[in-house]
Amino acid sequence: MSFPPLKIIVVGGGAAGFFGALVAAPHNHVNILEAGQQPLAKVRISGGGRCNVTHACFDPAILIQNYPRGSKALRGAFTRFQSRDIVEWFAARGVQLKTEADGRMFPTTDDSATIVECLTKTALSKGVNIRTGATVVSVKCKTKQEGGNLFQVKLRSGEFLECDRLLLATGNSPMGHRLAEGLGHQVISPVPSLFTFNISDPRLKDLAGISVENVCLQLPKANLKQTGPVLLTHWGLSGPATLKLSAWGARFLYENNYQSHLLINWLSDINPEEIRTKLLEFKSLKKKGILNSCPFSLPRRLWERLVIAADIDPQKRWVELSNKAINKLILELTQGKYEIRGKGVFKEEFVTCGGVNLKEVNFKTMESRSCQGLYFAGEILDIDGITGGFNFQSAWTTGWLAGQSMKVSPHN
Repeated sequence: MSFPPLKIIVVGGGAAGFFGALVAAPHNHVNILEAGQQPLAKVRISGGGRCNVTHACFDPAILIQNYPRGSKALRGAFTRFQSRDIVEWFAARGVQLKTEADGRMFPTTDDSATIVECLTKTALSKGVNIRTGATVVSVKCKTKQEGGNLFQVKLRSGEFLECDRLLLATGNSPMGHRLAEGLGHQVISPVPSLFTFNISDPRLKDLAGISVENVCLQLPKANLKQTGPVLLTHWGLSGPATLKLSAWGARFLYENNYQSHLLINWLSDINPEEIRTKLLEFKSLKKKGILNSCPFSLPRRLWERLVIAADIDPQKRWVELSNKAINKLILELTQGKYEIRGKGVFKEEFVTCGGVNLKEVNFKTMESRSCQGLYFAGEILDIDGITGGFNFQSAWTTGWLAGQSMKVSPHN
């Protein structure tokens, strides 16, 4: 059974909006309204300009574990369109992706322009009309005589557009949230996710650029912890473990004004008894100075700071180390107490948690449960992933589901 063409408006020219538009485009009239002067802005800057398209995780049950918010809703969605599907989609259009050691996937060109050009070319080939500098200021919804809803979209220029289907894919913009609220939806207050920690501590001072593998970071009051590489910076801590913990602890840290205790285990891949054994071996075998010979694969300058922080005389030799000093050093290495005093940002990629309440959206279609013909995709929803391509994957998936549902037009 065929349907007459529909008028579809997509508000937002990012990854989710573009993908939803080009999926819905065949046999329909689709307009993308982008407020900025250039669409796909976040795609262009992602991954340092290389575009971290997705993550090489092809099991939906495992994939959802990378979403602090939205995992339950995405479980079914990922069974219909997931990382493997977006890899195949780009491959079918001549864009090959490669997988890096940490699972992140980039175009083999290492250039985000490859992704931007592919999406733009595909959208245009399907007849999608892309309008930039088109800021939407309001949307009104009214019921048509023959059933279904008609949406009247007003632009800042004063122009009015009408459509049968409306997809809001405005990212974390306040404008998009206002539009959603105006159409009857609850918006959970957005707060930052994926950020670095500001920590002023003599143990970390002047160590910017040093990285340590397999560090466990813990927010004890929130009962949260993450393990992975950590990068020391001029302002505190960055790196994958820090960013993951900031995502899972986004609400907790916001509510505590980004002030919190942080426990650091610099040797998370070694249990405390093995650490003790190693230190005792050095005590019995080494006559060298403690500062000059580290039993572990820690950067030397960091090791020196931790030894001093354990109140060990930097002039002492291993043979002079007391059991009490060893106990204190083990605590410093595995349960060091630090104070988070603020947050930084993660490069140019600003991710938030919060957005349209997921209970109000049908995740089989991405349609509003209360407003027929209204759809959502991407970061406007209360979904956010950790760093590594997961936020783009939720954008591709929700955009695809919305596009599929809009083009089928079950309400027409």
